[in-house]
Amino acid sequence: MSLILTLNAGSSSLKFGLYAAAAEPIEELRGQVDGLGPEAKLILEPRGQAREETALGPTDHAGAVEAILRAIAPATKDRRIAGVGHRVVHGGPEIDGPRRIDTALFAQLTSYERLAPLHQPHNLAAIEAARSAFPGAIQVACFDTAFHRGHPWVNDTFALPRRYYDQGVRRYGFHGLSYDYVLSTLRRDWPRLADGRVIVAHLGNGASICAIRNERSVGSSMGFSALDGLPMGTRSGQLDPGVLLYLMEAEGMGASEISDLLYKESGLKGLSGISHDMRALLASDAPEAAEAVEYYVFRLRREIGAMAAVLGGVDALVFTGGIGENASPIRARAVAGLGFLGLTIAPAANEVSAPRIDAGPVPVLVVPTDEERVIARAVAAQLTGNAEAAE
Repeated sequence: MSLILTLNAGSSSLKFGLYAAAAEPIEELRGQVDGLGPEAKLILEPRGQAREETALGPTDHAGAVEAILRAIAPATKDRRIAGVGHRVVHGGPEIDGPRRIDTALFAQLTSYERLAPLHQPHNLAAIEAARSAFPGAIQVACFDTAFHRGHPWVNDTFALPRRYYDQGVRRYGFHGLSYDYVLSTLRRDWPRLADGRVIVAHLGNGASICAIRNERSVGSSMGFSALDGLPMGTRSGQLDPGVLLYLMEAEGMGASEISDLLYKESGLKGLSGISHDMRALLASDAPEAAEAVEYYVFRLRREIGAMAAVLGGVDALVFTGGIGENASPIRARAVAGLGFLGLTIAPAANEVSAPRIDAGPVPVLVVPTDEERVIARAVAAQLTGNAEAAE
């Protein structure tokens, strides 16, 4: 049986999965190169075996791909990689599903680097490395923005002169692979909810909220870039554009300095002055940590309410992502005060991150996400010629 490799390149990590190719791909190995930079490490999670960690030392994205290829070499000795799937953050205004990568598409995706400078260059670097390593395999791009294509115009536009919308200055939405997986889980386990009004909170180092009606995205807290909406680990979230004018005029900051500030020094890290990691902030006694968490929860609650307004009500709330799946205090504090929407939390179920944690009329769910599986499914569909199944 041939194999499918998935690559999910972020700014500081490169996740991967290895699957036996099938209509529903069979996971054999997953892992990541974490902490890219001076002290990277390779983490392997073979199916049914203990997790393994290996220090790599100074490693960039190219080195991470090499480390992954060495790690999967034993599994690929007698089987070939038939397809490689890639997470690509930005697919522009038109792409609405997975695409096989050719020269024209790669050039098109390169033109979107300015729209997602923290992620897109790393996504494309992983594609180049995989094309070189597996020249006979099909390469498939899966887009975080694709899930949100087809939004109502009022959700996608800004109140700027219309020519900017035509130039691509619009709200795109992100984390689409995660939302795709959550929706597939709802279809399987809670089909009635999948057809209703669902709010999904993807809470990780990056964070966003999506409003889904009848299995279609109709609203997202993220907009033109992956900076908008909720505060994140190091990203600011929603910001009055007047602040940027102030930074330019009063502080003399240029574009690169502002970019570093908003992408790398803000969010939980900037508010607390301690850490971007929610676990560290929840464990800290520092008042700055408590204030950062309180701001995070306030904005999260506000966005949940906004998405309920977009949907005209809510039939289910879903938490996913590293914080959403594991941080029970954040879930409890976010939902507190939302009883008017029918949302309440059962403390005992919430404490153990049970699949269903509500104590009221509206289901509140915890669904672990799996972006790698979404990518593997898209590759499998391309291999079998059933590309529509992946879209």
